[in-house]
Amino acid sequence: MSENLSPTAERRAPRVVVIGLASCFGCQINITNIERHLMDVLGQIDLGYWQLTSSVPMPDEFDVAVIEGAVTTEEAAETVRRARERAGSVIAIGSCAVTGGIPGMASGDLAGHVEAVYGDAAPDACGDLLAPRPVSDVIDVDAEVRCCPIDPFEFVRVLDGVLYGSNRLPATSALCGECSRNEKGCFYKQGVMCLGLVTRAGCGAKCPALGRPCNGCAGLSPDSNVEAARYVVGKRGLEVAHFNDALEMFNAVAINAAQGEE
Repeated sequence: MSENLSPTAERRAPRVVVIGLASCFGCQINITNIERHLMDVLGQIDLGYWQLTSSVPMPDEFDVAVIEGAVTTEEAAETVRRARERAGSVIAIGSCAVTGGIPGMASGDLAGHVEAVYGDAAPDACGDLLAPRPVSDVIDVDAEVRCCPIDPFEFVRVLDGVLYGSNRLPATSALCGECSRNEKGCFYKQGVMCLGLVTRAGCGAKCPALGRPCNGCAGLSPDSNVEAARYVVGKRGLEVAHFNDALEMFNAVAINAAQGEE
């Protein structure tokens, strides 16, 4: 049993809650795609709260909080803070929760985006809006399941590590290393732009293996060099501006933060 869980977790099934913030809820839905293994997973936990399956209120006590979606309002920020206070472990799942994802594209000019959508003022139902940000910008996160949508079996592996312990380290290298092992050939040799140059490894390069260039949904690799990648893109005769635009789809928060530090 992980040291992160409360002592009472050793005497009962760990209680898990699943919280949804700003997202399409696709990662939560994808969890159910483990099909015949789903009941085995649920049999190891006490699923105390899941918006997609019940309207029962979130319990006051739980061991693990699984959070999907970006933080875009003060209410959402308070929700994750409360979850952090109550949970022994917090898992962020999906690009929106891990990097800010597609909601994060509004992080650079929140007022402008709000005006474009709502006009003079956002409806009161929106609450107090924040520039979209990943969960880890608000609270400490113990584990992450990256990509859009998540791989449900990767979710099970991460949940298992949180519940029972794991010494596996997260991948930090860029995706190109994984992609080259698929032996499918590089998209740049075909004159096609791919974000594998700067995207974090760990997904097994599934999209390139299926003939689709990487779109960066796993987030930027800490080992990547974005400026060098832009040079490579230009050297291959491709539009650097196109590369920049594509990179913002899942990484706008990180890019804006880096530009603010310059």
